[in-house]
Amino acid sequence: MNLPKELRYSDEHEWVKEEGEKVRIGITDFAQSELGDIVFVELPEVGDEVTADEPFGSVESVKTVSELYAPLSGKVVAVNEDLEDSPEFVNESPYEKAWMIVVEPSDKSEMDNLMSAEDYEKMTTEG
Repeated sequence: MNLPKELRYSDEHEWVKEEGEKVRIGITDFAQSELGDIVFVELPEVGDEVTADEPFGSVESVKTVSELYAPLSGKVVAVNEDLEDSPEFVNESPYEKAWMIVVEPSDKSEMDNLMSAEDYEKMTTEG
């Protein structure tokens, strides 16, 4: 399982990368492997507000449809349009090509609620 150490992780299997005042969000390698082949990704629009622990979109695999949960609250400032035509990026490159949204957090302290790579790995292997 690929778990970049510099990222933070939510218990809903999203990763968060700090980029100055913004954060980039996607789903983890563990999540995409559990879901199987991704065939469709539904994401919010730029300008939408997301709320921590609330759904902001979904991914559809050949097996199931799974909600995407916002790891923190804020305003969507970028959406990965490539996933509309190439949802398979989620399986091929969950941390690089398949980032989903960039958010301007309304409360950066929500980052404190996220897990380190080590803690996330424990959760996924012990759960």
